[in-house]
Amino acid sequence: MQHQGRDEFADQDQQEQRNRLAQCGHHRLSPAVVCGRDRVGRSGPSCIACPPVSWVIGQECNDFNGRRQRVLCLDPAAIFAHQGTLEGESLESTFCIEPVGRVRSPFDEKFAVPRQPGLAPSAIGEIEFLPPYDDPAMVDGLAGFSHVWLTFVFDRCLEQGWRTRVRPPRLGGNTEVGVFASRSPFRPNFLGLSAVRLLSVIERPVPMLRVAGLDLVDGTPIVDVRPYVPYADAIADAHGGFADDQPKAVCAVRFSDEARRDLRAHADADELRCLIEEVLCLDPRPAYRRGAEPNRTYGVALAGRDVRWRVDDAGVEVVAILHP
Repeated sequence: MQHQGRDEFADQDQQEQRNRLAQCGHHRLSPAVVCGRDRVGRSGPSCIACPPVSWVIGQECNDFNGRRQRVLCLDPAAIFAHQGTLEGESLESTFCIEPVGRVRSPFDEKFAVPRQPGLAPSAIGEIEFLPPYDDPAMVDGLAGFSHVWLTFVFDRCLEQGWRTRVRPPRLGGNTEVGVFASRSPFRPNFLGLSAVRLLSVIERPVPMLRVAGLDLVDGTPIVDVRPYVPYADAIADAHGGFADDQPKAVCAVRFSDEARRDLRAHADADELRCLIEEVLCLDPRPAYRRGAEPNRTYGVALAGRDVRWRVDDAGVEVVAILHP
């Protein structure tokens, strides 16, 4: 049985990465540039100033203003060096952003994450704040709001780089538009913005936000949280271009006998069933793959389970719900 849907990372040549790091001599670029010397990510250590860039987020750096901290480097020289777009530009335009928190989400991988917030109301998770932003005083008064904006980093897309033109799923995955006319994650600086429902604010012992309608992968770095203010943020006569209408369910979701037995074995069976239905009814396959390979079984990691499913003329059938 064929099975696809997992993110796969090819093995990297670690020694080549170490050699480039040792030879580059760029670990003291400027006071504003985060040192890449001690950073280790999926593809091993590398200098952030030398292409090909090995994107790393949230690792500790020993040489940032003489203190250890977790940082996201948004150094344009590092990000664009391989494209030659910053010739003659000063490195003083560099800036750094620290994650203020992390998302705890039911989505363990990119595949099948809703493409916009609110499409899966049962996608419930938490925002856990990191030091020094875990001070309860920083969320005082937030409980009076029903929704919050989350500014985050598309950290799972950093290694692939940004693009000038993208193919939005709403246009079938084959029509290109400019990246700034899209909500694509492959954008300069890799920043995203989602409005989610605020269920509760936990202030002690450390602050945590419980939210619903998430469209973020587990562990996504959060760089800002702010309240959604209806009079300022909701625009009644706004137009949405090619995405003017909210996506509707395109597939009926049913469960095989085996999947129903699997579901009953979980204490959170009702919540899990709702989450699976909300995610799969939108057909999370890439738009250009829809209609192809009708007998293929797909897999998606949801809430710590391995959900197996396939698509046929009647819709989506969940065939198994397994523990990884």
